[in-house]
Amino acid sequence: MVSNGQCAGRPWFGRNPMNVTEAIRIALQSLWANKLRSALTLLGVVIGVAAVIAVVTFVNGINGYVAERVFRLGTDVFIVFKVSPAVTNVDHFLEGEKRKNLTMEDYRAVLEACQHCLLVGASLRNLNGHVKYNEQSISDTWVQGLTPSMAPIFDVDLESGRMFNETDLDSRAAVAVIGSDIVENLMPGVDPIGKEIRIDGWTYQVIGVGKTKGKTLGQSLDDYAMIPITTYLKQYGTHDNSVRISGKAAGVGPSLEAAMDEARAVLRARRHDPPDGGDSFDIETNASLLGIWSSLSGTFFVAMIGIAAISLVVGGIVIMNIMLVSVTERTREVGIRKAMGARRSDVLLQFLIESVTMALVGGALGVLLGVTLAKGITAIIGMPSVIKLWAVAAGLVVSASVGVFFGVYPARRAATLDPIAALRYEM
Repeated sequence: MVSNGQCAGRPWFGRNPMNVTEAIRIALQSLWANKLRSALTLLGVVIGVAAVIAVVTFVNGINGYVAERVFRLGTDVFIVFKVSPAVTNVDHFLEGEKRKNLTMEDYRAVLEACQHCLLVGASLRNLNGHVKYNEQSISDTWVQGLTPSMAPIFDVDLESGRMFNETDLDSRAAVAVIGSDIVENLMPGVDPIGKEIRIDGWTYQVIGVGKTKGKTLGQSLDDYAMIPITTYLKQYGTHDNSVRISGKAAGVGPSLEAAMDEARAVLRARRHDPPDGGDSFDIETNASLLGIWSSLSGTFFVAMIGIAAISLVVGGIVIMNIMLVSVTERTREVGIRKAMGARRSDVLLQFLIESVTMALVGGALGVLLGVTLAKGITAIIGMPSVIKLWAVAAGLVVSASVGVFFGVYPARRAATLDPIAALRYEM
């Protein structure tokens, strides 16, 4: 803390506008002179602000990633599920699991009936495929069975080779388009086109290689094998395999609604859904899927901000306690300042500035820690993160507000000290 002798020159307070700068300098000197106490004092603010920055960074990053991945498919796309993966109601999920599977016959019926659809496709997937080439193998590969029309709907980009076509679909051809992970792990230095690989024990000829997409949330986006959906059904069968039907409308708005109505009408008729009952399937658009995700991420954001707020309150209480100790330690100093002409408002401002400076230092350290933590996790597991300047500014403003709120009482206590009693005070 500042010693009494530091007041012997000129008054610390008065009308000189440099008093604010002087107060900040004193606060920083106090922090530096008591490093361990300062570190413990600021720990709550640092943790709180770091948590806020990290959460905002991750939420923004994941929202941006989801939006990019979803809207890359187009806002004119709808998907029909046996039960939507975005269902948050447990009863609806359990009811959906009892429904009949969607089949290739359902897909063909939608393909024929949907006059407002530019494209209609079907897909199936297995997340635990095993791929082998010569003596090398890779597990947990995403095996996808697709119709050729899913390539433009999914916006599949190839690095080399070709996508399978309707002839491959009709003949149940044993051909595959693979991701770059399979090439790098199983075929380094080898041209994969035309080579034979084994997918869960079945032999396939590689006809295409997808462009590298990278990874996110620690999960590679390039560990996949796409095969014709008819071949997929031939290998894996129809048991517990519900087809996902995707449609790309001629446009958004009325065209998309009309396409969805046509798909819904034909599926309700095929599945004998009663006129006064609900659908025995779920239809989602990319916009609705993104909206559900945004709602979930918003709930997570609010919960984490609440936890961080508790840490900030604890940090603020610690700052208030330390400032009260500081007032006690510097009672005689305050008395000297008042005797030299300092007003109550001057003393109040001095201690308030010190409190805010302490909180701001904690906020700045919290911002640095939060950004470092977020980017470190991104580098390790690939979780998307985006730093927003408004989040950094909000972190600093919140920390300064904590300093003001919890610094008012100690500052007022110092400002109301009786100068005579203060001058007589002995530690």
